[in-house]
Amino acid sequence: MVTTMGWFYLVGGTVLFFFWAYGIVSFALDCKNKFLPAARTWLANRRRAKREAERESEREETERQLY
Repeated sequence: MVTTMGWFYLVGGTVLFFFWAYGIVSFALDCKNKFLPAARTWLANRRRAKREAERESEREETERQLY
C-alpha cells in the first residue's frame, strides 16, 4: 500500500512532468510558428539584397563600358 508521502511523490512527479512536457511542446510550436518564419524572411531578404547589389554592379559596369 502506498503511503501518504508516496502519493505526494507520485502526484508531484506527474504535475512536474506535465509542465515539463508542456514547455517542450510550447517551445517546439514557437520554433515552428515564430522563429522559422522569421529566419526564412531574413534569409529571403538577404538573398534579394544580394541579387539587387549584383544587378546594380552589372548595370554600373555596363554604363562604364558604354562611355
